[in-house]
Amino acid sequence: MSRTAPELHAIHGSDLFSSLHLSQQAPLILNRRLTSETNLKSTLLLSPEKFEEYREIEQLLLACLQTGDDRSALSCLNQLEQRFGASNERVLGLRGIYEEAVAEDQSSLESCLRKYDTLLLENPANMPVLKRRVALLRALSRPTDAIHSLIDLLKAAPTDAEACTLPSIRREANESFVVPDQIHARLGELQHLVAGSSDPEQSYHLLRGSIRSFSRSIELCDDYLRGFYGLASASSALLKGERYRTYLQDSSLSQADDSLSVVLLERLSAFAKTRIEGIVKERSKGRIHSEYSQGELIAAKELLDRLNVSD
Repeated sequence: MSRTAPELHAIHGSDLFSSLHLSQQAPLILNRRLTSETNLKSTLLLSPEKFEEYREIEQLLLACLQTGDDRSALSCLNQLEQRFGASNERVLGLRGIYEEAVAEDQSSLESCLRKYDTLLLENPANMPVLKRRVALLRALSRPTDAIHSLIDLLKAAPTDAEACTLPSIRREANESFVVPDQIHARLGELQHLVAGSSDPEQSYHLLRGSIRSFSRSIELCDDYLRGFYGLASASSALLKGERYRTYLQDSSLSQADDSLSVVLLERLSAFAKTRIEGIVKERSKGRIHSEYSQGELIAAKELLDRLNVSD
């Protein structure tokens, strides 16, 4: 069967040899579990259950899928469903990984996607399923849908560290960890990006969402150049875009969207521009802030030039 589950190697490590070694132990581990379960009731009365054992079963499941042992993988999945229930969120995510991995064609993967959509209708905050949906959409070469799904994921859990390691939202190359201001800025960038290829009304709302995300990022870090850059760019695009004029003048839309008025947009744009000028001036003096690349400063200066020309 095909190994079509997207990013399967990234879920539990990219070392194929380690996965192969672990999967080869599947019969021994599963038989040991089966033997121990015959005395499960008496064991639970004498000692607390060891959840590390179920973590081992989960790792074994992923290793078996990666190395093509679908039968052992299904046995692992059945054990997890028996213990935690088939409706457990994490188990649902693992069930999705299994079904993606054994899918034999595009139609089977589309079926997996429809199942995710159904599950998310029942529980929009189901994180494991949300993450699988993002990865699957990307594997199906549907980047715009994947970005929209990723935005939903970050809205549900804006500080979820694992979400930020998904392929569509990589950490910066020199960052050793992701902090909330970076997450909100990245969300703003994604919304701004999708707005460029959406219809006018959807684009309008995406840009407003982008502005809120960038505003949150600079609230968390008051000298965050990336956040101010995004705020200036998004607010300027919304104010000066001809196709947004109707929506900006529609009071019902403005009131329905956190009262982000034209006056407030103008103030945010001017504030962001002033802060960018100050940050660029300060960081151009020397190498005090070496964590910011020269490329960022150049991009900020170019944005200021564009804003000055359009004013």
